[in-house]
Amino acid sequence: MFTNDPACPDDDALAALRADLASLATATERDGPWRSGAFARLAEHGLLAGFIATEDGGSGATEAALLETLSGVASACLTTALVLTQWASACRIIATGPADLRALLLPSLARGEETATVGIAQLTTSRRHVGTPALRASRRGSSWWLDGTCPWVTGADSSESIVTGAIGADGTPVFFVIPTSATGLTIGSPMPMLALSGSRTSSVTFDGVAPRAEIVPATVSPARAGGLATSALAIGATRASIGLLDHEAAARPTLEPVATSFRLEADDLASRLGGLATTESPDPAARDALRTAANSLVVRAAQAALTATKGAGFIAGHPAERGVRESLLFLVWSCPQQVASAMICELAHLGQPA
Repeated sequence: MFTNDPACPDDDALAALRADLASLATATERDGPWRSGAFARLAEHGLLAGFIATEDGGSGATEAALLETLSGVASACLTTALVLTQWASACRIIATGPADLRALLLPSLARGEETATVGIAQLTTSRRHVGTPALRASRRGSSWWLDGTCPWVTGADSSESIVTGAIGADGTPVFFVIPTSATGLTIGSPMPMLALSGSRTSSVTFDGVAPRAEIVPATVSPARAGGLATSALAIGATRASIGLLDHEAAARPTLEPVATSFRLEADDLASRLGGLATTESPDPAARDALRTAANSLVVRAAQAALTATKGAGFIAGHPAERGVRESLLFLVWSCPQQVASAMICELAHLGQPA
């Protein structure tokens, strides 16, 4: 995918991957990308390696190239794209660890030989209003033990490892690699959700679980809600809805300006995303403004596509109805409070929150 230029995905390779993922999308929505074969396609096309540095066994694509590729994946299959972001987050946290841990895990993850996911919602957006930490880490002699809950873990029952963060006795987060086969770990049944149930997202309970490894030192804080990847996926999902509008416009030219308007808006957001991706420390306000705009766009474009496809689009299994359901993910997934507040105010036709 990035063999010729780590700063840009190969257009033909990305197009081929998108075609593969689109052909598997129905099975992926039902069974998940691990069982449908979609996740294996990511490895076969060299995409997974792009998220991992060359010194750790990957191909080390740039942030801008990875975000562009994530958008492309999302336009073909949002379930696969969501799962990919969770795998990538796990890899990025591992990459903050020592060389021996990186050498142990990252090369096999880059090749798709081992699967991993992340469970850090309890540190970013979920259950933070509760006084007691959802997941706690305690020392017993020289060993760590984890107790509590990760409320949202994508693909826990389909991954070999979970990278998670727990709160230590001093109130600071500590990150660990946990085998999903670990004693004391209980993976709940995948939640039936409004959309993207194929992500096999479940709650995971820890009862005196011993981690495989502690990830130290963490040179950067990986626990952050509302990162650029979420906006990249929203832009990709928007492009899928624009594709439906283009298809309808072939028979109804009055829809052409509608599709064009959405396309220009998506292109503008993609340009803003690329600019933030090349900034060493993106301005949080600019990042949140992009996410707010992307949330609005993906929801509006999906509803426009449903309206354009009329009754046919309302039938279960049609890409338009799936697009509407999937667009609502962005209202709740890794959504910082300021972004959620802005979206609620927009829906109520109120001014932006103070």
